[in-house]
Amino acid sequence: MTETSVAAPPTIPADWDDVTPDWMTAAIAGRHPGARVGAVTVLERDDGTNRRARLGLDYAAGSGPEVVFAKAENAVHREVHARNGNLFNEALLYASGVPLPLDHPLPYAATVDRDAFDYVIVMEDVTRRGADPRDATRPLTVDQVAHGVRGLARLHSRYWGASAATHPALDWTQAFEPTEGWQVGLRARIPTGFERLGDALPDALATHDTEVVVGEWTRWLTAVGRLPRTLLHGDAHIGNTYVLPGDEVGFLDWQVTRWGHWSIDVGYFIQGSLTEEDRRRAEADLVEEYRSALGAGDGRPGRDEAWLAYRAAAAHGYALWMSTLGSDGYQRPEVSHALAARFAAAFAELEAADAIDRLAA
Repeated sequence: MTETSVAAPPTIPADWDDVTPDWMTAAIAGRHPGARVGAVTVLERDDGTNRRARLGLDYAAGSGPEVVFAKAENAVHREVHARNGNLFNEALLYASGVPLPLDHPLPYAATVDRDAFDYVIVMEDVTRRGADPRDATRPLTVDQVAHGVRGLARLHSRYWGASAATHPALDWTQAFEPTEGWQVGLRARIPTGFERLGDALPDALATHDTEVVVGEWTRWLTAVGRLPRTLLHGDAHIGNTYVLPGDEVGFLDWQVTRWGHWSIDVGYFIQGSLTEEDRRRAEADLVEEYRSALGAGDGRPGRDEAWLAYRAAAAHGYALWMSTLGSDGYQRPEVSHALAARFAAAFAELEAADAIDRLAA
């Protein structure tokens, strides 16, 4: 899908009740230039890690979407998102107009206010297309994950070897690196994550503590940082996916978009989206599905190279979801527990530390 005609409303509403018909008319004007919104109704709101709402639109003239999804920054998490370099990424990505060749919400408007540390995005409500948003309590099937890895392969193929120099519209995009901002957050919350995971921690990881988890994550991300890069979704866990009729899988929430190694997306997506039994049974075939779907001329990794990178990538989900499990207010406890357990099992069973040793050599 090629992103064109993304509008840029001049202001960011402090509350969804402040969205006026004129403001929304400006927001959808790029895609519906003849439409004039007559009324805006807040149908649903959720002030979690971001401020989100579904807004119903009635038209005084012309036509457009009956419902849109709006997203802005939550003041409670603004400092964390800024520290991690994630605050403006999704808004800047949608405003850039670059093609994203996998299913994702169609953006109507995106505005960034750097001084206020805020942004707003108005986008398609994908549930109007029959999309079924998922989380860890409702794992994907192997066939659905195969759809998802083919979508990631299309994205990665499009930007394989790209950079800000080749794509100036993405000159704001950072590399995925183990920055101090990330490490501070991980170290603060992983100890509580260990307490909450309890007996679900595999015996093979019984000697692990916070420094081991953060150290392996840092070694892994440093090692893959030397390998060819592409444009990443950056946060391709199951909670940022939806399933369409026909089992096509789309990706939401592009706030962690980065340049980085393909395995950051692929390992995170496969290992977190399947039950442990399905992962063990199908993961090797799914890595091959991804590898085969990469376009010709991409410098496609060999089978052994791809499998090694996939094994090592378990360090990512292990660190991030042990940290998320140790926090409050980011995800529901049952979601965090399920994903921390899945990634810990993957780290142990795939012998991720050995794979990291090999990549780092």
